[in-house]
Amino acid sequence: MILVTGGAGFIGSNFHAALTAAGRETVLCDWLGAGGKWRNLRHHPPAELINPDALDAYLATRPKLEAIVHLGAISETTARDGDLVWRSNVTLSQKLWRHCAAERIRFIYASSAATYGSGAAGFDDDASLAALKRLKPLNLYGWSKHAFDLWVAGEIAAGAPTPPEWAGVKFFNVFGPNEYHKGSMISVVKVKHDEVAAGGAARLFRSDDPAIPDGEQKRDFIYIDDVTAALTFMLDAENIAGLFNLGTGIARSYRDLAAAVCAANNAPENIAFIDMPDPLRGQYQSFTQAPMSRLRAAGFTHNFATLEDGVAAYIKNYLTQQDIYRLAPSSSPSSRAASISGCCSSITMRSPTSSACSSAGAWSAAWPPNPPSPPRPNKSMTSSPGPHSASSSAAASAMSVSTSR
Repeated sequence: MILVTGGAGFIGSNFHAALTAAGRETVLCDWLGAGGKWRNLRHHPPAELINPDALDAYLATRPKLEAIVHLGAISETTARDGDLVWRSNVTLSQKLWRHCAAERIRFIYASSAATYGSGAAGFDDDASLAALKRLKPLNLYGWSKHAFDLWVAGEIAAGAPTPPEWAGVKFFNVFGPNEYHKGSMISVVKVKHDEVAAGGAARLFRSDDPAIPDGEQKRDFIYIDDVTAALTFMLDAENIAGLFNLGTGIARSYRDLAAAVCAANNAPENIAFIDMPDPLRGQYQSFTQAPMSRLRAAGFTHNFATLEDGVAAYIKNYLTQQDIYRLAPSSSPSSRAASISGCCSSITMRSPTSSACSSAGAWSAAWPPNPPSPPRPNKSMTSSPGPHSASSSAAASAMSVSTSR
């Protein structure tokens, strides 16, 4: 059995779908709340769903687990509550690490490309203390993920017990179905699609770096199917241990992304620029690119989708369909999932058949600590106020800065 924390979230629900398709037994730990997040699981409901504040009691029964995949976290790059972020992103991760070390359980956890900060120290996924200490995250979220990476490196250096196999995954900019509950942290692809589908321009932030032209800020964008393929590999790889970047290894510009969104919508290219909100200035990553040599050396040979193919798969097979959620594992060959090969033939297909911490110190230093508030409506996320907004509607639709989770 595989325990997935954050299993109803974006990456977690897609990963759960892939595991279900492979016939692997899973138990999920997450809040569903009242905002429709259950729809991420509608086509592949789990056999068991644990409330985060019951995780401590569940693990105390010492269930026979093959692995814990820890994806639950506060992932907003604009988070401000340092105590809550620490409990959620560091303390809980430490407890799960120690549990896996004691019970000899494989442990896979979500780190983040946000740990690299501006990228001035590079994007090398070297897990040594010396290498990690060179990184300077730009925000609280990135710092919390970096703090846990440092703690792990310190445990290893001190000779403390470790899980038998483990991997910290530095996710870059992930996009794809089931991200709709993420509000202002939703991917740029979804936001730009909504703008273009409504007949407007794809709006991007002007560069806040004089050396970088508007629209030429670059990120390593990766489609969710490639992420689930990598996580599945990490579940089975022998003797895996370390930090691993997870991007495509190729940085692409936001202008490229906007052009791909227009093309996938069969719309003329129409890109406009707006000023970057003051809260993002000085905290914005203008370039990210994931060196992938360590994951490749571990044996991962999967071919990643190009930005154009990933965007086309997302838009044509989900965002323009009546049902925009990840399909059921039992979908037939004539399903939308199978049709991805028609709209973007280079994608390697993996069909869907393919409370703050309690006083007792519970495992549930939750991510969030209470069931989430209802999200913005799926079809109008570009018009709602959010941390990216200069005047609520304009900048909220310009560019997400999150490493989506």
